[in-house]
Amino acid sequence: MPGLLWLSVVVLVLDQATKFWILATFHEYEVLTVLPVFNLTLVYNTGAAFSFLSDAGGWQRWFFIGLGTLVSIIMVVWLLRLRSGERLVGVGLAMVIGGAVGNIIDRLWLGKVVDFLQWHWHDAYFPSFNVADSAITLGVALLLLDGLRGARTE
Repeated sequence: MPGLLWLSVVVLVLDQATKFWILATFHEYEVLTVLPVFNLTLVYNTGAAFSFLSDAGGWQRWFFIGLGTLVSIIMVVWLLRLRSGERLVGVGLAMVIGGAVGNIIDRLWLGKVVDFLQWHWHDAYFPSFNVADSAITLGVALLLLDGLRGARTE
């Protein structure tokens, strides 16, 4: 389903546009309260999800660039080989690809990922994330949903 690659491009453009806006507007750790439970704030992540390996000394940058690139290539090939009836898988793959490439660009350009979406409840804060992370999460959820749906029909 090569026709779904446009969705990857949309995710990538939204991700990079929001990051450029945050970088141009906020100082690191500056907080703008949007809702009582939601902030915009500029933070950087040198690790992976939930800052995994963020204090690993620098090698993780190239590891995550390589891993993200490899996974993105595999997913593009998978997407291109899908049949027309596999739309949910295609949408999931396209979202993961766009998000992965968005975070790879950050690592190449800045050496770290720009995060800025922050949910919290009183003093309990969920790790900050970005549009790319949201697309990856939603894409993986769609892939899991399709897998569960397919398992029930077999």
